[in-house]
Parts: sequence; structure tokens; C-alpha cells
Amino acid sequence: MKKNLLLLVVFFTTNIFSQDKRVPADTTVVTSYATTINGKKITYKAQTGTQPVFDANGNIKATLFYTYYYRTDITRSENRPIIMSFNGGPGSASVWMHIAYTGPKTLKIDDEGNPIQPYGIKDNPYSVLDVADIVFINPVNTGYSRPIIKKDEKVDKKYFFGVNADAKYLADWLNTFITRNNKWKAPKYIIGESYGGTRVMQLAYELQSRQWMYLNGVIMVSPADYKLIRTGASEDYAINFPYYTAAAWYHKQLPSELQQKDLLDILPESEDFAINKLLPALAKGGYIGETEKNNIAEKMAYYSGVKKEVILKHNLELPKAYFWKELLRDKNGKTIGRLDSRYLGLDRTETGTRPDYSPELVSWLHSFTPAINYYTQNVLKFKTDVKYYMFGPVHPWDFSNDNSRENLRKAMAQNPYLQILVQSGYYDGATTYSAAKYTMGKIDPSGKLKNRMSFKGYRSGHMMYLRKEDLEKANQDLRAFILKSSKNVGAAKY
Repeated sequence: MKKNLLLLVVFFTTNIFSQDKRVPADTTVVTSYATTINGKKITYKAQTGTQPVFDANGNIKATLFYTYYYRTDITRSENRPIIMSFNGGPGSASVWMHIAYTGPKTLKIDDEGNPIQPYGIKDNPYSVLDVADIVFINPVNTGYSRPIIKKDEKVDKKYFFGVNADAKYLADWLNTFITRNNKWKAPKYIIGESYGGTRVMQLAYELQSRQWMYLNGVIMVSPADYKLIRTGASEDYAINFPYYTAAAWYHKQLPSELQQKDLLDILPESEDFAINKLLPALAKGGYIGETEKNNIAEKMAYYSGVKKEVILKHNLELPKAYFWKELLRDKNGKTIGRLDSRYLGLDRTETGTRPDYSPELVSWLHSFTPAINYYTQNVLKFKTDVKYYMFGPVHPWDFSNDNSRENLRKAMAQNPYLQILVQSGYYDGATTYSAAKYTMGKIDPSGKLKNRMSFKGYRSGHMMYLRKEDLEKANQDLRAFILKSSKNVGAAKY
């Protein structure tokens, strides 16, 4: 692969002091590459650096680190689709999808996503760069992005760290980016993973209502919906229950008549039980009859691999954290992963109500951290002594006035071109596939927009793309979505 350093331009703003003065406010580094994607050779450039966040008065509030990939072997690049990519957390860098999913490089890991040495990166033959340009954006205090403050001032946390504040300043930043890179004519997409699902739901409305930047697609990867997640409501326990079935099936903990079936044959059964039997039972609380309570507990045991007695002791409300500790307790004493339950952990003791740690997350940090630090400095040629924040200090995060679901509905209603794609892994216990389906229904309670929404599931976890088979499948699904939703289908009207 040929790499040429083409351009290095640094702009320094006078009388501005950064939280870390080693981060310049406005920097561009461009490098060139050739690769093969989807069976075809392409050439492209990577533009990486920092771009300021400006307030309403034109003052610099922060600088965001980004990497922008664009093809160089095509004409009329201003018309080419662009994907604006975010991860979640809140407080997570864009590293995950950048060097493991949609970008032109991917991790050196085994086919199931486990770390191998030597660490590093390799070409991603499944990247969607063949059909769309991609920019990976790191919000404030993630990656190398930092707030910029005057001397003796404190960081304005209310400006950055909240559902609404986050979407507002990112929309402003994207307006500048799209203008600088001549992409106003292009079909536009925003993609977000985990908390990024909430981020892009809110951001879609911000972009269309305040920036007048209309979108062709919103892609949510393993979306976190804070109207449901961690609420402790009956809906939360019931909606997430089918995930228990998936995880138990993977670890061969279901009864033989279920275990011998394919995963996709048994999940509809579990979903039907969760919605039509478990949810009404949980809604009754302490007023449920003993016969019904026992029948429900028996079915829960049947579909989860957890003993009926344990479920009854939890009053039918089986916490996910307990499930991660309990499922294999009597089999081999290991725990299962939160974000991807294919991973196994070893706790100090087999007793307890929750795992000591998340085995999948430490595995991922094991692979990603060396790779992104090496890649950024040695391949992309962005040189800095600043620490790359895989997870940065953004808390407390303001979740108040979260109207992201309704705002995405408004964005769809106001823009007949706008399509939705949701991608989830069946073994994700943090933001479950069934909760993602639930969110899709709640975005549009009328059902009038459901023909513009699609769901794709994968036999992996939160980062489904770490499994080689799903890396290819998920990118193909995304590629098909972009090609279909970017076609000229006539006037945008009802």
C-alpha cells in the first residue's frame, strides 16, 4: 500500500488556551492509499486532524479530532454519499466503528473477534468506502478532542455533556465540515453505535431543523434507548427477555427441544412469550396469583436456562447482571459478557449477584487501544503527545428532556427521503436486539412510517462486526441500504 504525505497545515488561534495546549485547534493531515473493497480496486485519501467548534459569536469552544476518508478515482465527488459516524458511551471515541466496521482498515483479530499479537491493523475488504465517503467524529473529551478555554476559565460542561447539548454543538460542527469539504449536494447519512443511537436520533432533528441539512438515512448500531434502559420498569424486564434465550442457546443451557433448533427459530417463541405473557404478568406486581406466577416462572426458566426457584426469588424480575453471573454458575463457574455474551470471565468467587468485570470490554480494549494509537500516529501521520481517550471524562451527562425518539419521528415526517436502518447482535446484553425493535415501534406509534424502517440481526454481540462473518454481512446490509436510499426516486413529497 502506497502512502504519501501530501499536506500539513496548522492554524493556531491567538489568545486561546487549550485544556491541553498540545492539541492545535485547526489541523489537517492528508495521506493517500490504494486498496481492494468488495472485490474492486479503489484509491482514496485519509484527511485527519482537528476542526473547531464555534459558538454563536464565532468563538472557539472546542476542537474535535476526526478522520475523513474519500475516494479519489471518481468524478463529481460532490454528489457522492457521505456517512457521518459516531460512537456512544457517552464518552466513547469513534475508534470502534472506525477501525473495525465501516472504515478501510480493520483490526488484526481472530475470526470471532479475540485479540491476537502482534497488534495492529489490516485492510478491510468489506468497508462501505466503495459506495460512500466516511467521516469519523470524536465528540469533546473523546479521542484527541478537547475543550478550548481561556486562561483561568472552567470547561462549560452544559455546552457539551448532555443529550440536547451534544446534538446541538455536533450539528453546528457538521455544518462547518460539510461546507469545508463541499458535500452539500451529497446524500447524507448519520450512523451511531450504542449511546450513539440516541445521539443520531436527536442529531437528525437538529441537522434538519437548525442546519437545514436533510438526510437520506439514519443508521443505529446496537442502539441504547434511555426511555427504556435501566428504568427498572416492567417493560424493561420483559422487552429484554428474549436476549436471555439467545445467550442461553449459545452456551447450550436450554432444554434439548429448544437447543436442537436454530437460534432464529426459537427467538420468535421467546419474543411472543415476553410480550404476551411475561409483560402482563409483571404489570400485576404483587397482585399476581400464585398459579400464574409459578407458570410464568416455569416458562422463564424454559426460555432462559435459569432455575425456576431463582426466578421466583427475584419475583419474576431477573436482573441482567445476575443472569451474567448465574447462567454458567453450576456448569463451569464462569461469567458471561455484558456487551457480548459469547465472552467468558473468571471471577474471584462463584458466589455473588454480578460479575467482577466485563470480559468482552477488556478484550476489546486489548485489541483496539494499541491499534488506534499506532494507526493514528504511524499511518495517518497525526503526531501528538496527547493521550487518546478511548473513554473520556464527560460525566455527569444530562439525560433530562430526552425527546430523541419523538424528534426522529418529526425528522422522518418532515423528510419523505429519510430512511432508518437498525443493526443489532443477538448476544448483546447491554442494548438488546429486542429492545432495538421496541424502540423502532416507539419512534412511530402510528405505524405510518414503518415501511421506511428496517432491522438486521447478527449472531454476535454489541459490536457485531468483530466476528468476521458478521463484518461482511453487516457491511453488505449497510451498502444495500445506502444504494437504495440514495437513488433518485422522484420528488420528496407524500
